[in-house]
Amino acid sequence: MKILILNAGSSSQKSCLYEVGDRLPELPPEPLWDATVDWTHHQGTAEIKVKTADGAVIEERLPAQQRSEVMVHMLETLWTGKTSVIDHPSAIDVVGHRVVHGGQEYRESVRVTAEVKATIDRLAVLAPVHNPANLEGIEAIERAFGTEMPQIAAFDTAFHSQLPDAAAIYPGTYQWIDLGIRRYGFHGISHQYCAHRVAHLLQRDLKDLRLMVCHLGNGCSLSAIQYGHSIDTTMGFTPLEGLMMGTRSGSVDPGILLYLMRQEGYTVDRMDQELNKASGLLGISGVSADLRQVMQAIEAGNAHAQLAFDVYIHRLRSGMGSMLASLGGVDAIVFTAGVGENAAIVRSLACEHFCFMGLKLDAKKNEHHPIDQDIATADSTVRIFVIHTQEDWAIAQDCHRLLS
Repeated sequence: MKILILNAGSSSQKSCLYEVGDRLPELPPEPLWDATVDWTHHQGTAEIKVKTADGAVIEERLPAQQRSEVMVHMLETLWTGKTSVIDHPSAIDVVGHRVVHGGQEYRESVRVTAEVKATIDRLAVLAPVHNPANLEGIEAIERAFGTEMPQIAAFDTAFHSQLPDAAAIYPGTYQWIDLGIRRYGFHGISHQYCAHRVAHLLQRDLKDLRLMVCHLGNGCSLSAIQYGHSIDTTMGFTPLEGLMMGTRSGSVDPGILLYLMRQEGYTVDRMDQELNKASGLLGISGVSADLRQVMQAIEAGNAHAQLAFDVYIHRLRSGMGSMLASLGGVDAIVFTAGVGENAAIVRSLACEHFCFMGLKLDAKKNEHHPIDQDIATADSTVRIFVIHTQEDWAIAQDCHRLLS
């Protein structure tokens, strides 16, 4: 079975092609074909990079025409030119998509229908940056492969869909519940993949484990996983809630927003811009949303960068404490995504305040770029894992299951 994955974002598009047999392998295989499109590096230009498992590479810059046209051009490299890995579009068996918001309607991956597309579009009001781009990817596949091509939508909110009401409901008026205002949670595909990967590494049944997953990238979220699903998480009604992130503020006192609107004349659009795109590490440091550049500024003596990092770590520890309380104990803590997988200092500082419960980080293992490894000491009461998140493979697994 050949499974094509599209992960369409607001500023970039990632795609890959897997080939699997009747039984899925235990470990993610290398994609036959891998492609990215980026619209942000050069204004008015779409940058395309395609590579294959055999080492063929294409790098192109195109005028930033209609995004769907750029996507179709990228897809055509599957069967044309030096990166071709199939003879004809019909060789693809199914296409899987990451969709950020599935609301309360979708608790698991589903086959795309006209009704599903309409729901994704309707839910765009809850994820205005992401859902329209996800839908655009679905429609680009229809253009490139025809409407008969099976497509699967995997929702970032699905893994959190079993949150108990006590964790999901906001303490506003009861009318909020009727309006669908509740905690949905995000990064669910990543949290789910990491949970299953750790259970496999521990040779344990996931349903018997209590896990805390720390997805730390440009967007950051934590999850408390018990009975095989999420029982608490830091992101909420939107991906803005929770931890401090690259450009997002995370949770702030709502009274601040009222103050800024009343006293400083903030409009809704200005508030949206600041909270989502100008806050977090970027907003406090004034340097970058990229933690690596913030750390370089700290080494150069930048006090604002140091403050941004200190707030980041404080918020992370607080969130971890909250997840720990929801779980009532933890068997393993998992770090994943760009920062979680690569920033040893973040893992070290995050863990050091939990030594009171017997958690012990092996400093040597932590510093040696661990991937899918336990970095706790042998006598630690809690295991600590660094997992390379593979959302594309998690989506491919769902595609295989639904078609088989």
